Amino acid sequence: MLESMTSQPPPAADDTASGPAPRAPRRGLDRTGPFALGDKVQLADSKNRLHTITLKPGGQFHSHRGVLHHDQLIGAEDGTVVENSHGIRYQALRPLYADYMLAMPRGAAIIYPKDSAQILMWGDIFPGARVLEAGVGSGGLTTALLRAVGPGGSVHSIERREDFAEVARENVGTFFGLEEEALHPRWDLTVGDFQDVAPTLGTAAVDRVVLDMLAPWECVEAAADVLVSGGVFLTYVATVTQLSRTAEALRDHGEFTEPHAWESFVRPWHLEGLAVRPEHRMNAHTGFLLTARRTAHGTEALRRATRPAPGSRDEEELNHPDNEGFGGGSGEWTAQDVGERGVAPRKLKRALRDIRQGRDR
Repeated sequence: MLESMTSQPPPAADDTASGPAPRAPRRGLDRTGPFALGDKVQLADSKNRLHTITLKPGGQFHSHRGVLHHDQLIGAEDGTVVENSHGIRYQALRPLYADYMLAMPRGAAIIYPKDSAQILMWGDIFPGARVLEAGVGSGGLTTALLRAVGPGGSVHSIERREDFAEVARENVGTFFGLEEEALHPRWDLTVGDFQDVAPTLGTAAVDRVVLDMLAPWECVEAAADVLVSGGVFLTYVATVTQLSRTAEALRDHGEFTEPHAWESFVRPWHLEGLAVRPEHRMNAHTGFLLTARRTAHGTEALRRATRPAPGSRDEEELNHPDNEGFGGGSGEWTAQDVGERGVAPRKLKRALRDIRQGRDR
């Protein structure tokens, strides 16, 4: 049975909350300006060790190297330098989206900022867009989509697991400074299967479909119905077998343009005087992105003229059990088939605890 978490405007902050210290009104990270009560602040010392705090009346940040009073930061400009009781200096900055995304408590694996950036660009997520997302995970990409669609747009997320949806709701709410249990006013979150939920939205109901799931090829038909003519289908997958099977499903549907797929690498550099070189470590493969455009409803896509390698389109070879997943096959896939490790319930409980404690820490 589907459980829909409908959006609602955030309630007004309660200035009379009881407890050992007055609860600061929460404010989102999506802004600039001087620090105010309720803001999250990222403190970096001279070795770039990072600590994130939430500003509260009379609050203190304790470490083995001294105490920093929150009052030193309230009203200060973003980027100021402050000293604690032992003379340790910190650079104070409001966390950026990428900082928050990499540090936020989570159960499901996240889509890295480099891939989120690619999704926003090649998915053409524009202000006012109506985006249907499936596989909300921990809410990192959802946050980026909500920022991109702006006040005139909307994001509808579908997640099969209720525990993942709860973590995502908390993370998105924390980023945008919403009260507990409040949902972003431009966001709908539904627990259920994409193939069941998408048809309820109506034909040509969304401008973009963004999928992060195990078997996106199973959702091609439903995505085609709900996308406007010319809309973008985009999926993020971890393995080449998933990539191949999704591409073939789009071709077999007939009303999607030729799929385009790629992966991206980001190599950081070490910068110190004349010692300018690549870092020794980098995040290499994270996932593949694949996009295709929806043709006009009822219009067969124009096929690109190609010269395929011998045997690449051979039906017997494609359907051979040894090639399960490459282009076709009928077997059911599990997370273990693509090397995904299950998320233990205790990890999700720990993520929720860390999110809620972090609001006032």
